[in-house]
Amino acid sequence: MKKFISTAIVAATLSLTAGMVSAADAPKSIDQLLKQVQSERATAAKTNKNREAEFRAERGDKAALLKREKAALAAEEQRGKDLTQAFADNERKIAQLEEDRKIAQGDLGEMFGVVKGEAGDFAGKLASSNVTAQYPGRDKFIAELGARKELPKIEELEKFWEDQLFEMAESGKVVTFDGSVTGLDGGVHNTTVTRVGAYNLLADGKYVVYNADLGLIQELSQQPGGEQVSSVKNFTSTTSGYEKLFVDPARGVLLSVFTQKATIEERIEAGGPIGYIIIGLLILGALIFIERLITLYLVGAKVKSQRKNLEEPGNNPLGRILKTYQENKDVDVETLELKLDEAILKETPALETRISIIKVLAAIAPMMGLLGTVTGMIATFQTIQLFGTGDPRLMAGGISMALMTTVQGLVAALPLMLMHAIVIARSKSVVQVLEEQSAGIVAAHAEKRNA
Repeated sequence: MKKFISTAIVAATLSLTAGMVSAADAPKSIDQLLKQVQSERATAAKTNKNREAEFRAERGDKAALLKREKAALAAEEQRGKDLTQAFADNERKIAQLEEDRKIAQGDLGEMFGVVKGEAGDFAGKLASSNVTAQYPGRDKFIAELGARKELPKIEELEKFWEDQLFEMAESGKVVTFDGSVTGLDGGVHNTTVTRVGAYNLLADGKYVVYNADLGLIQELSQQPGGEQVSSVKNFTSTTSGYEKLFVDPARGVLLSVFTQKATIEERIEAGGPIGYIIIGLLILGALIFIERLITLYLVGAKVKSQRKNLEEPGNNPLGRILKTYQENKDVDVETLELKLDEAILKETPALETRISIIKVLAAIAPMMGLLGTVTGMIATFQTIQLFGTGDPRLMAGGISMALMTTVQGLVAALPLMLMHAIVIARSKSVVQVLEEQSAGIVAAHAEKRNA
């Protein structure tokens, strides 16, 4: 049993030391293993002793280094305290110097505040002034003066004053200069620009505006009314004397408002399909009116010519009535009167044909406008139901239809009623001539019968 345990210990020891010794140096017995272990322990003890000696030798150096670092830390802490005290002293000195400076400035501080405020306001005016279109970049100095934090120099105050005088002087002049105008398509062309004080810019017979944000002279997307634009052409072509010109006192603001004004085409388009129907009714009534007016004018001219020659009946209403009289000369007065009335009745429909259509169209047009109003309001209420009333632009389409169709209906009805009145009066005048001539023929025939 002891032999087995010894063999096992030897095997275990050999397996643990297999990585440290080669197969040739492996111990063969317990005694050899014991000697080897004792030898390695002595070597390790010697190594540890050497390390302990080295550590003790270096311990003195580490203590000196720690002492030196503690001294450096104390010095830095003292330096921090000194800097903190110096900073506080400097803050007090700065506050005292600021107070001394304010006392020394006296009223100059108040003057600086006024200059700074005025410079800021004036810089904004210069940036948007039409004079800057001719002299670009002149607002930079004023803007810098308004943003400055120290007192301005005398020379700078004088320049500020000169710039104000220059703006006042140029606001009262009408001058021309060469400038670049940006078109609606983005193209730039050089042309002669006329500046009317600080109010308007004119180029190529039109109003133009100065865009302060982009620093460009731009064409208007839509010019004002014809009278205003025609005054521009007359004004720019005049070399002496006085000429009328419409001036924008808001320096371009009103002209910009004109660009947002709806054109006639846009107003008609706002009426929608019902608006186009109303316009169609107006056109149809106008065509009928023109046809009837021309026809009645020609018939009236023929009747007038026939009245001068009653003996030779022609191909016209009065001529056909005269033929009826010639065919019934031998009848009695009552029969002749009936024959002539019958002839007049035959001529009347041709004279009054299609005139009633104009009257009907004049009545339908406002009714169509009312229909468009109701339709537009229904569309508006549907939009409110779907999207609420948060954005009025969503309701603009229905409201535009509601308003524009009413206007279109009234605009169409008024001229149609006037057209109807004109042609019906013209027709009645021709019928009245026929009745007068018929009454004259009957009277003359009665005189002959009674003679």
